Amino acid sequence: MSLLILGIESSCDETGVALVRSSTGAAVPALLAHALHSQIEMHQAYGGVVPELASRDHIRRVLPLTAQVLAEAGQTLAAVDVVAYTRGPGLAGALLVGAGVACALGAALGKPVLGVHHLEGHLLSPFLSADPPEFPFVALLVSGGHTQLMRVDGVGQYQLLGETIDDAAGEAFDKSAKLLGLGYPGGPALSRLAEQGQPDAFKLPRPLLHSGNLDFSFAGLKTAVLTQAKKLGQDLAARKADLAASTQAAIVDVLVKKSIMALKETGLRRLVVAGGVGANALLRQQLNAACARLQVRVHYPELHLCTDNGAMIALAAAMRLQSGQQQATTTYAFDVMPRWPLDAITGSPRG
Repeated sequence: MSLLILGIESSCDETGVALVRSSTGAAVPALLAHALHSQIEMHQAYGGVVPELASRDHIRRVLPLTAQVLAEAGQTLAAVDVVAYTRGPGLAGALLVGAGVACALGAALGKPVLGVHHLEGHLLSPFLSADPPEFPFVALLVSGGHTQLMRVDGVGQYQLLGETIDDAAGEAFDKSAKLLGLGYPGGPALSRLAEQGQPDAFKLPRPLLHSGNLDFSFAGLKTAVLTQAKKLGQDLAARKADLAASTQAAIVDVLVKKSIMALKETGLRRLVVAGGVGANALLRQQLNAACARLQVRVHYPELHLCTDNGAMIALAAAMRLQSGQQQATTTYAFDVMPRWPLDAITGSPRG
């Protein structure tokens, strides 16, 4: 049996739509087409995401993107078997746009709908890469306000190993960038500037690195960056690249060492990295080196699928349906879950 699944992502500041085909006997669903609109330019004037503006822009973009994806795939709306959407976590208003459009489309077509967990989309996105992983694996989820290590034994089988207790890695990048006057989005800007600096120029803390557990904390690092910037005073402009490089090195060092610790504790031989920070070149370089020493396989999403996108939502829906973890429904009343822990999908206990 073959299913055509339309996926809609609208959890924050990117509107994504994609079409995936799930076929019986195929190990991984196939991505037929996807389209993405980023709101970065719109939010830059405000130095961060404005939820109301984000919601309004999703309303404008989602149907034109849907038409674009269907045209690229050579399909019609009538051919769609399931409409999937991001149910959470994310901005409530933004989520409601995608959920509302998806359920309206489902009702109009008489086709079932399926709400998807945003982080599960990120978690499974490497299955769309040229080198898809195999279960089981350790997953490092570094997406926006989330930094988590999970043990993944299959679709819907997630055990939380460790998570951030305050700022996530992405927030540490963004907030440090803001302290350095780099604007929005801060993470990529800080990484670009770091290429011109010395990573050992400043001694910055690696919070919880020796805590003995797999939790993360980056709030102290942000404070240390602020303190160092104030110390530099008028010299900050000349040393900004060094401070950016030192900040990035501290974040990456913690992510790599905790990931390796998780692999050793679980005994698993495969690591999956997912989420926007997973596109960071230094993180990939150091993880590749560390995993090579351990003879562990490491997998990433394709670079264009690291940020939020509809492809990961359509894929997650397809894999949940394939595995029997969830059934699509023709009940078109919907809710969204702005806060929704990934391990709460299955009620898995924390490890």
